[in-house]
Amino acid sequence: MSGGGDAPGINAVLRAIVRKAIQDYGYETVGIKDGWKGLVEGEFIPLDLKSLVGLLPKGGSILGTSRTNPFKSKDGAKCILRNVSEQGIGAVIAIGGEDTLGVASKLCEMGLPVVGVPKTIDNDLVGTDYTFGFQTAVAIACEALDRLHTTAESHHRVLILEVMGRYTGWIALEAGIAGGADVILIPEKPFDVEEVCECISKRQKRGRNFSIIVAAEGAKPKGGEEIVYSSGVDEFGHARFGGVGYYIGKEIEKRFENIETRAVVLGHLQRGGSPNAYDRVLATRFGIAAIDLVHEGKFGQMVAIQGNAIVSVPLKDVIGKRKTVDSKLYEIAATFFG
Repeated sequence: MSGGGDAPGINAVLRAIVRKAIQDYGYETVGIKDGWKGLVEGEFIPLDLKSLVGLLPKGGSILGTSRTNPFKSKDGAKCILRNVSEQGIGAVIAIGGEDTLGVASKLCEMGLPVVGVPKTIDNDLVGTDYTFGFQTAVAIACEALDRLHTTAESHHRVLILEVMGRYTGWIALEAGIAGGADVILIPEKPFDVEEVCECISKRQKRGRNFSIIVAAEGAKPKGGEEIVYSSGVDEFGHARFGGVGYYIGKEIEKRFENIETRAVVLGHLQRGGSPNAYDRVLATRFGIAAIDLVHEGKFGQMVAIQGNAIVSVPLKDVIGKRKTVDSKLYEIAATFFG
């Protein structure tokens, strides 16, 4: 099953799991529809070798996904355990981020045999160097920056690219470095608009009459709050962030009479479409490792990559924590600000 937002590579994980489960272990595999919602409601689809055709490059999730939290309803967890028992399911492989794996860890304590696969384009899960989908998201953001550079330079504008990253700025940071951004704003470091404007002024003094700014959606001004698109929250209590790019653009225009800004929100383009080669390989390795853990009866674990080795880490050591950006990498990026 896959829960939370989609990420390029989910189907590659499924392909690896099902292929090895059937060919090497003789298991019967089924897909759970729409994340934990499908396990609560008993919605399953058969997964055989024929169902794997064309999955490797396919984006999204053929199983569907949702941000359902079974612990928000009175009997959600009980329904899951009952459906697992009635369907004769021997193990569940949960593909997801902190929220999905947090549910998996709780259900494991209640007796559900579960293995986790880390999935988030934000790359903010502890215990693993990378999550699949992240490199694809960075590549898409970098391509957007390359395209924005030509327009910014032609029109002598300040262009702000808003990328995903609710609580961490991994996408903004790595895409910003690769795409030659003049300023990178991340949630881990609240920004000062005056300092942003100083970077723009420095460029103007050198005859550079345009600037490119990358901002993670969760970036916020010093002493201020995150900028949200709407006041509602999902079942895991997350607000819907968005709008920081427009905020920064307006603040810049207030301080410069001769500067025009434009904000571009990359949004779901970062998580849609085909995974790149790196994420296809990583997702495949994660899928193989996950079904191996099932076969070995090592439940309550999450597969991970550390260095270039695929390992497993306890789910309980992952949830409730967040991997923030590497401060040394940010210092490298800051060398090129302004």
